[in-house]
Amino acid sequence: MRARQDKKPGRTLYGGFMLLAGVISAMPAAHAQEADSGFVLRGVPTTSADPSASASDTDTGGIAPTLPATAASDTTTAATSSSAALAASTTTERSDATAADLDRLRMGKVTDDALDASRINLRQSPIDERRSLKKTEDDGTGIKLGTMILRPEVSQGVTVKSETDGSSKDKTTYWDTGLKGTLTSDWARHQLKITGQGDFRQKIAGDGSNDPSGRVDAELRLDLADDMAAKLTAGYGYSRESNTDPNAIRNAQVQSGVNQFSTGAVLEKDVGRLRGSVGLGLERYVYSDAKLADGSLLSNSDRNRNTVTLTTRLGYELSPALIPFIEASVGKTRYDQTLDSSGYARSGNLYGLKAGITSNFDEKLSGEIALGYKRATFDDSRLDALGAFALDSTVNWSPHRGTDVSLGFNTSIEPSTTAGVSGDVAYALTAAVAHQLRDNLIARLTGGTTWRDYRSASQPNTVYYTAGGGLTYSLNRYLDLNTDLTWEYTDNKTSPGDRTLTASVGVTVKR
Repeated sequence: MRARQDKKPGRTLYGGFMLLAGVISAMPAAHAQEADSGFVLRGVPTTSADPSASASDTDTGGIAPTLPATAASDTTTAATSSSAALAASTTTERSDATAADLDRLRMGKVTDDALDASRINLRQSPIDERRSLKKTEDDGTGIKLGTMILRPEVSQGVTVKSETDGSSKDKTTYWDTGLKGTLTSDWARHQLKITGQGDFRQKIAGDGSNDPSGRVDAELRLDLADDMAAKLTAGYGYSRESNTDPNAIRNAQVQSGVNQFSTGAVLEKDVGRLRGSVGLGLERYVYSDAKLADGSLLSNSDRNRNTVTLTTRLGYELSPALIPFIEASVGKTRYDQTLDSSGYARSGNLYGLKAGITSNFDEKLSGEIALGYKRATFDDSRLDALGAFALDSTVNWSPHRGTDVSLGFNTSIEPSTTAGVSGDVAYALTAAVAHQLRDNLIARLTGGTTWRDYRSASQPNTVYYTAGGGLTYSLNRYLDLNTDLTWEYTDNKTSPGDRTLTASVGVTVKR
């Protein structure tokens, strides 16, 4: 016997719609609670602050079935009444907590950022509230040492150097060991930066001598009050005097070692768009004995000297990237011995005046160009004063990503050790290009020339040329392979020129 079919299927559909309406009516309350408090407790039914709100007032998904008003009201009454008390208490607690959190965050924002953003001398707040506004850039390299970051490099390699001096030719092979490092502070105020580089060439074959060199420099910047800053500097360098240096001992087996000490202080002050500074610098040169071909030693103590220089600069900020300036300097050179080995008193005074402009367009273009005049006088009346118009410039340019170009021009007055010769005016031009061929391969080209004008009939002018190239291949971020080739030539006018060819290959480990 077949079961009797329901002749009124509408009753079943009507009951299903009523059940669905009850579920939907509870959903808007949860969404309203989430909007008020910022979060919702999963698994706990919630309702809006207005329990009389209908499904059409808070659309949960864009679908709201239309039901008779009586049916919808009867279905939602039970659901809303069971959760009203819990929702009200939860909403009150969360609202109180949220208001307290917002007040704390707003107060912290004002205290930490607004009061400190444009000040050099930060407020003296409690230690746990202080934080750095300008941290040292962290590129993932370096070793953290408290509040300092150390970035060391160690290199090892082999260098072959060939020197031709007239008819003689020397070829020497060296084992190179290099150390390089930068120690930088990571402080909220002030900054300390120490840089060091040392190269020791140990002869393993040939006629040359060991050739060590190195330099260490330290700079401490102090951020003072009222847009004022102070810089304290100190440094030491050592190098072996080159055979092509005009003051080098001719045919010496080992040239003199040059020790250079330096220290200084600069005070900078900004007043509106004006940029002013005043600095005092001290340099000392100490020369070791030179070893002659017969094995005897020649003292160079008569070349030891001190130089004190006072420099002032005033600039005007046309824009953050362009600042024209004028600079004046005066100095005094005093030799340890009143008379040198030839009987000349080479102590004297130094003067300088120049005007130029500095630019800083971030990584695209930066540098300084200045024109001026330099002059040096001597205590000995037999030595003529030296003066010359000077061009000093340093330009760093990046025409596109991965390519860096550096150009430099410098004018300097150099002392002489030749009897009756005051010295020379040296004009030096340098250029360097680095190009990233691949992500892990960089090519380098360098070049330069130096013209020395002696202003004396007894001393001919000389011209020095140099050119070189190299490659750096990075195996990973910690290991590089390097190769370099350098050519040097000195034209002495009256004698055959001196030629030097240097080739090297090595590996650098860095952290």
